Amino acid sequence: TTSMILGIDEVGRGPWAGPLVVGAVVLGGAQIKGLNDSKQLTKKRREELDILIRERAAGFGLGWVGATELDEIGLSESLRMATRRAVEQIHTPFHEIIIDGTINFLSDTKLSPYVKTLKKADALIPSVSAASIIAKVERDNFMASQDEKFPGYNFGSHVGCGTAAHRAAIEKFGVCELHRLSFAPLKKYRQEANETKQNITHKKSTKISQKSSSNTRAI
Repeated sequence: TTSMILGIDEVGRGPWAGPLVVGAVVLGGAQIKGLNDSKQLTKKRREELDILIRERAAGFGLGWVGATELDEIGLSESLRMATRRAVEQIHTPFHEIIIDGTINFLSDTKLSPYVKTLKKADALIPSVSAASIIAKVERDNFMASQDEKFPGYNFGSHVGCGTAAHRAAIEKFGVCELHRLSFAPLKKYRQEANETKQNITHKKSTKISQKSSSNTRAI
């Protein structure tokens, strides 16, 4: 039976900004019409299905890795980490795990023997389709919510992808905390950020040494 399959899919592997989000879903017999790869659905349809999946699925989870953590541990480890975080939220029995793609992101866990990887699983396996939909809606909503905090980047429109408009915004405003500075197009900003951090640290240590030297003279 396909009803007790734990389906897993990720969203946000390639963008220059924002989190990586992994969805995990056990439908458990829930019949939801129209499930498909989230990229093949309109925004409106994804949002409608997202509500139905959350209401009817036997269990679902969403694992996040933010841009700063992603920069620290790398993309491969982030995919594993986000997958583990999503699966930890599943408290429904399942007999098999299907991950979209070719890599077993649970290979270093006790669940590895239950995993099967499958290309295009998000279009073929209902629970994986559902996982891709809830992850996509969750991430898109988060990116749209950041427009007020980081005006000018228009994250709600390109959701962090490397579009011409996004590139122009970075050139105009620089990077913000949502940007993945380990990604090749943004690496120069990482160096600049490190240099700025070093300058601030140097200025602080200079002030402290000047202060301690004036205190010594006072004594």
